Amino acid sequence: RQMCIRDRYSGYIRYCQAKKKGRTSQALCASSPDRGVREEKGFRMSIREYTLSKDGTRQLSPGFRVREFACTGSDTVKVDDELVVLLQCIREHFGKPVHITSGYRTAAHNAAVGGAKSSQHLLGKAADFWVEGVPVATVADYAEKLLPGRGGIGRYPKNAAHPGRSTGWVHIDTRPNKSRWRG
Repeated sequence: RQMCIRDRYSGYIRYCQAKKKGRTSQALCASSPDRGVREEKGFRMSIREYTLSKDGTRQLSPGFRVREFACTGSDTVKVDDELVVLLQCIREHFGKPVHITSGYRTAAHNAAVGGAKSSQHLLGKAADFWVEGVPVATVADYAEKLLPGRGGIGRYPKNAAHPGRSTGWVHIDTRPNKSRWRG
């Protein structure tokens, strides 16, 4: 059964509040706390497939629509529900817009941008983004609180080593193991 956005959002709020307190409520998780939220009252979080032409304006959460996760040149858009929850928590924590620069990627687009062959973007489980007016390090530190024992977090700052970047960004993904890096 598909839950309406209002019902899903109330689950997001409880999840964000539990994460802020350093714990994830068992009522929100079907498994151990370090695995993150996977099920809430019969609603199974999963990777969903949409079409940009039909679902592009569909609201995934109060702050995000399907089109924000779309890949250039593809009508298919895959998005992990948990990824949306994490991004919504980040948006609410900072109280500022979150700009997704890369969400789902097709294999061809991933190769064209130099992505890893096993990139989580290929599965719809990753996003590269920046938060208006918030340093990359601050955003990544908060993401670490949301994903303390798992998931991928990459830091890509705009600095002297990378003067060509128009902005810095953070990568997050919902992989089951923990991975951290700087790019």
